[in-house]
Amino acid sequence: MNILVVEDDELMADVLVHGLREESYNVARAADGRAALRQTGDTTFDLILLDVMLPGMNGLQVARQLRLRGNTVPVLMLTARDALPDIVAGLDAGADDYLTKPFSFVELLARIRALQRRTAARPKNVLEFEDLVLDVNSYRAFRRGQEIYLSLTEFRLLELLVRNPGRVLSRCAILDAVWGNRRDVGENTVEAFVRLLRKKMEDGTDKKLIHTHRGFGYSVGSQAAS
Repeated sequence: MNILVVEDDELMADVLVHGLREESYNVARAADGRAALRQTGDTTFDLILLDVMLPGMNGLQVARQLRLRGNTVPVLMLTARDALPDIVAGLDAGADDYLTKPFSFVELLARIRALQRRTAARPKNVLEFEDLVLDVNSYRAFRRGQEIYLSLTEFRLLELLVRNPGRVLSRCAILDAVWGNRRDVGENTVEAFVRLLRKKMEDGTDKKLIHTHRGFGYSVGSQAAS
C-alpha cells in the first residue's frame, strides 16, 4: 500500500513515516500542499494522510483540488481542530475521514485499515485511462484534471471505449451497446458522435485519445491511422 504523508512539521512527519514503514507500508512525504499535488500527479497512492494546517495551500484546498481533478484516493485528514464546523469543512472538501491531534499511532493504524476495507468494498465506479477519468455515477469526465462536459450519449460512448482499452470496437457493436435496436440510428451517427468526442476531449492537446481503424471501428489505447 502506497501512502503519502503531507505534513509540514518535520518531527511529526518523521514519526509518521518511520512508524508506517515499520508496519510495511510504502511511504512518501510532502511538506506543503503544492508539493502534494505535484506528487499525486506523478504517482498513484492508495491513501493520503493530509494535515490541515499547511503553508501556502492548506489541506482543505488540497483535498478540493484532488477531487476536482477526479482523483478518488482516500484522504485521512489530520487536524488540531476538533470543533464540529472544522470537521464538517474537511469532509465537505473531500476527506474520507479525520483524526484530531494529538492521536495515538494505534488509532491511526486502525483508521487506515478501516479505509482500506472500505476502498476494497467500493464498486469500480471511476474509470481511468492515462490522463482521462470518468465518474460513472455522476456522468462526469475529466482530462488532465479539467472537466469536459459531455452529453449522456457522448459519455456512454466514451465509457464503452474506455471499458475496452486496446480493443477495436466495430461501429455495429457500438450501435448495439449505446443506442440499442433503434432503427433510426446508423453508422453515420457513430461517426458523428466520435467527431464530437474528439473535438471535446482532444481540443488543445496533440495526444489523440480515440483512434480510427479504417474499415473496422474505433478504440482507445490501440493506435491506427485516424
